[in-house]
Amino acid sequence: MTVLVAFLPTPEGEAAFAAGLTEASRRGEDVLLLNSPRGGAPVSSDVASPEVVASLSARAEAAGVRLETHQEPHSGELADEVVRVAGTVDASVIVLGLRRRSPVGKLLMGSTEQRILLDADRPVLAVKP
Repeated sequence: MTVLVAFLPTPEGEAAFAAGLTEASRRGEDVLLLNSPRGGAPVSSDVASPEVVASLSARAEAAGVRLETHQEPHSGELADEVVRVAGTVDASVIVLGLRRRSPVGKLLMGSTEQRILLDADRPVLAVKP
């Protein structure tokens, strides 16, 4: 099986990756790093640069964990893409980083993380930086 890490190049993404490596090592599984930009966006800050991906790969190799990276663009909501990919690869757990948000911010803006927590049909490990 596979540990799916929903990754953005942010402190929350770094926390998710570190927790995903630990979880994969503990379970004896591989890591799938999902870093999917929105389709049609000419430039996206959500995409990890080749240097960041190389650094993450080196960290995984040092931890003795096989890492696969998925960076194809998605259409629609990111939460739907995370849940879809988790089902496709039969992930044993989804790991994601949470940022601090006020209750009003959650009400007005919605929350991708909240949608993943509610819609996933498998365990979700949510971590903070």
